[in-house]
Amino acid sequence: MADFVIDGNDKVLGRIGSQVAKHLLDGKSVVLLNAEKIAVSGDSKVLYAKYKKLVELKDKANPEHSPYWSRRPDLFVKRIIRGMLPYKKPRGKDAYKMLKVYIGIPEEFKEVKVNKVESKSPSELYQNFMTIGDLMKELGYKKLNN
Repeated sequence: MADFVIDGNDKVLGRIGSQVAKHLLDGKSVVLLNAEKIAVSGDSKVLYAKYKKLVELKDKANPEHSPYWSRRPDLFVKRIIRGMLPYKKPRGKDAYKMLKVYIGIPEEFKEVKVNKVESKSPSELYQNFMTIGDLMKELGYKKLNN
């Protein structure tokens, strides 16, 4: 079972991601729930343009060598947290393997105690923000039910 179970509902992506990365580097396993409800700060048009450009990056010489950014909210959040880890080194790879990110709350975590992460809500911190779920819908993810 996981050492930390964190609910991402009404949290800011960078702030919760850095705390998750710190726990992972300390050798603790982390489960992050409600990935689609995590907020990203910024104007929605600017965020959409930024991530659209990122998702569509292609290497002209060999497109298979291009970076891959998933449009699924859980994999997108996991990739962002990977950027906060030294994942090319053994310590970072081991830490990354201990991270699980879910859309919503799976049945096995309904009864589990969720750890509190100190963070203000995005509406208190920023004027403009959007959720990961909304951003992924804009980028073409169709299976989200919110």
